[in-house]
Amino acid sequence: MEKIATGIEGLDEMLFGGIPVKDQVIVAGGPGSGKTLLGFEILYRNAKKGIPSVLITLEENPDNVLKNAKEAFADFNDIDALISKNMLTISGEETARRLLNDDGTSTYTFGNMVADIEEMIKRVGAKLIVVDSISLFKLVLGDDLKYRRSMLALTSNLKRLGVTSLLIAETPSSERSDLRFEPEYFIFDGILIMYQSGEGYKRTLTAEVVKMRGSDHSWALTPYEMTSSGFRMFTVGQS
Repeated sequence: MEKIATGIEGLDEMLFGGIPVKDQVIVAGGPGSGKTLLGFEILYRNAKKGIPSVLITLEENPDNVLKNAKEAFADFNDIDALISKNMLTISGEETARRLLNDDGTSTYTFGNMVADIEEMIKRVGAKLIVVDSISLFKLVLGDDLKYRRSMLALTSNLKRLGVTSLLIAETPSSERSDLRFEPEYFIFDGILIMYQSGEGYKRTLTAEVVKMRGSDHSWALTPYEMTSSGFRMFTVGQS
């Protein structure tokens, strides 16, 4: 099976080599777990290898996302160079703004949104994308059945475009003990969950691969850390 490596220390070991090409993987977690930054680093690592990568941000201004990434990953000193070469693209603000009009009703159809994403992918020839976050779609679409049908349409279009996709999703809690799987998660090929546990200043960050369709993966709950040089997953045998 052809896979695309994440480039993140320990994560490719958890994924037994990486994410299957053209698959769509949910990256879910609560606030502060590092979902967006993880997605950004995967894009960054692949952009450095010459793979055109796009972050489609639907909830934050692209400039703010870029600023936060540079602050978190101070050792990534070639981000701007990758952007100038169209190897790394951060976009999507216009799409998010068009989802709602002033009176809060939907004026911008899901099909229009998918078309915008498709245009971004084709414009730079992207092979790897992150969509942050699909939780906004649920808020806008409202009806659960409509939302799930829309997610099926989105996954179908992404697969047709031949891109490997990470889709960020919010969970109500960062605690593993409170985890409740949303039914739509199982529409996607893979599920990676990021947790925070503990109390006060004693917080532990852990992650697990819950599902990776058609591919072996680790079942271990794995501690991780975020540093200026990127994420590190502490898999068995690492210190």
